[in-house]
Amino acid sequence: MSSEVRKVICVGGGPAGLYFAILMKLRDPSCDISVFERDPAGSTYGWGVTYWGSLLDRLYENDRESARAIGEASVRWHDGMALIGGRTTTHRGDEGFGIGRHRLLGILADRAIALGVRVEFEREILGEVPDADLVVAADGVNSPLRGRHDFGTEVATGGNTYIWLGTTKVFDAFTFAFVETEHGWIWCYGYPFDDERSTCVIECAPATWRGLGLDRADEAGNLELLDRLFVDLLDGHRLIGRGQGVAQWLRFRTVTNRTWHRGNLVLLGDAAHTTHYSIGAGTTLAIEDAIALAGAIERHPALAPALAAYALERKAALLPVQSAARYSARFYEDLPRYLRLEPAQMFALLGQRHSPLLSYMPPRLYYRLDRAASRLEALRKIKRRAGHWIAGSLQSLSG
Repeated sequence: MSSEVRKVICVGGGPAGLYFAILMKLRDPSCDISVFERDPAGSTYGWGVTYWGSLLDRLYENDRESARAIGEASVRWHDGMALIGGRTTTHRGDEGFGIGRHRLLGILADRAIALGVRVEFEREILGEVPDADLVVAADGVNSPLRGRHDFGTEVATGGNTYIWLGTTKVFDAFTFAFVETEHGWIWCYGYPFDDERSTCVIECAPATWRGLGLDRADEAGNLELLDRLFVDLLDGHRLIGRGQGVAQWLRFRTVTNRTWHRGNLVLLGDAAHTTHYSIGAGTTLAIEDAIALAGAIERHPALAPALAAYALERKAALLPVQSAARYSARFYEDLPRYLRLEPAQMFALLGQRHSPLLSYMPPRLYYRLDRAASRLEALRKIKRRAGHWIAGSLQSLSG
């Protein structure tokens, strides 16, 4: 463990900040660690979060006690299901997990406190960087700490509008529903996170949002209209707003930073980067940041090279994820070009939405190519190389 790090302050009590505090305390119980969270205890936004088996494996590698509690509090599914214009298709997939965000944060906060971490709620840091050997800015996409310093931050705003809701309908698969209206398509991603509730993320193009009057309705009016639109999906259940505050329509903001650390201040989780919610990786990436930062500090005797190593490692790991997220967001922004396919074909392309090739080929042609490539190794290699060439060309142009 770096001899320079004896006092740590984590600003932000989300998964990234709490898990980093846990890992640091496990590595060095004598380290003085505090987590400052601006919201009251038990208060959180959102409903449930998703993750995959690879994250649970990593949690067990780093802290078996919190991993066991998270695994036991999670629900699991294997299937993916899509409702497209009244027709249904189902595909078998990898095992997925859902857990309530409130439950996840409770597990991590309890574990941190049990290890001796001070977790202070309703403690907001807006001014100067607190006095500590290491200050971790894990304070979210709108990070006040990041905003006070030049990290080379860039924010790209997506085209579609979305809203994060809950429902008492418990889905038994990761479920997509696509509904056509006179103003265009609107769709939902739904997944369970406990035995009584599921998350529903609803998305549409701005023209559809305005045409349906969702831009003018209050929360109750939004929920009433969305209940009607997704009546087949909800099966008699209702959509639920935030409960604390008002559920808002948003446009996703992709945050990147040229550098992730300034002096003893380092960015973690959404403060450092965001990836489009349609790939379901936000919580996983935040926790992987925490693992990488704690590991870098353990390996390096001085803080500066530890922070540099952390940033280098995580930026490299994020490149393919951020690429997949960009293509996934583009797929949904171009969704009408895919929705005239047969449901099984559309669902197959939904699973291919991370491909650089998809948006450059007619959907039916891409579907036939993908089916053929699944049987012919030579064609699979050509498809992969073409995708890499397009991705590399686009990266060069953007650079």
